[in-house]
Amino acid sequence: MKKYISSTDNVNIHYTETGEGNTSIVFVHGWLGNINWWNSQEAFLKEKYNIVKIDLGGHGKSDKTRQNWTGEQYADDIKTVINEINTPEIILVGHSMSGAYVLEASLNFPKVKAIILVDTLKDLDQDFTPEQAEQFMFSNYRKDFKSAVEHILPQYLFVEETPAIIKNQLQNEFIQNDAELAINALKPLYEMDIRKIAKHIDIPIRAINSDAQPTEIDNNRKYFKNYNYNVITGTGHYPMLEKPDEFNTILSEVIEELTAEK
Repeated sequence: MKKYISSTDNVNIHYTETGEGNTSIVFVHGWLGNINWWNSQEAFLKEKYNIVKIDLGGHGKSDKTRQNWTGEQYADDIKTVINEINTPEIILVGHSMSGAYVLEASLNFPKVKAIILVDTLKDLDQDFTPEQAEQFMFSNYRKDFKSAVEHILPQYLFVEETPAIIKNQLQNEFIQNDAELAINALKPLYEMDIRKIAKHIDIPIRAINSDAQPTEIDNNRKYFKNYNYNVITGTGHYPMLEKPDEFNTILSEVIEELTAEK
């Protein structure tokens, strides 16, 4: 069912809710994404779980009128939606930049029992500052966003095995946005103290990561109290789209592990 709710900055947030079960799996897309990135996961899991998919402010069918671009505001988008969910247990799933936002949204939210990160926060000791983001990404977006999407981003987002249809789909979605929105949407990630947030999280954190870059488990366990991960080989930054069947199998196993931990 398609729904809208106003976030704390009066931006209408679009989300859908389907399926059934005592556990809600809440999916949050990454940069310039939308709820459709999780369609395969919804179809696979909805017979057993309540499935919620959120379009963050400025994305998908949510309002594009946002002025307050912060990590806290993105977390408020998520919290506003999950406050409406009528199940006793919630597992948050965050891809890419939204890994940081589901972490923040989980704080002081007892119904959130676990978090699943998708190809994100693979090394919490690695720093990428706002100044670096400006130098290596945002300056290129301002200069020619379409060119950056077509010629710069692929080396970071895709691998040789990434299906051409997925690569083309994502690039076409990205260039529907202007450079200003693309920058505003991503900038909050590099202004957050994610390590500080991680240290305050007591619930289990699991990750499903591509092998395109390594996951530094020892570094992450310095901050997360309960962290582990799975790897999908031969995918870029979008394993849920590039290898949905394998991703769904792993995701289902991770959810079963987390719901059994009581």
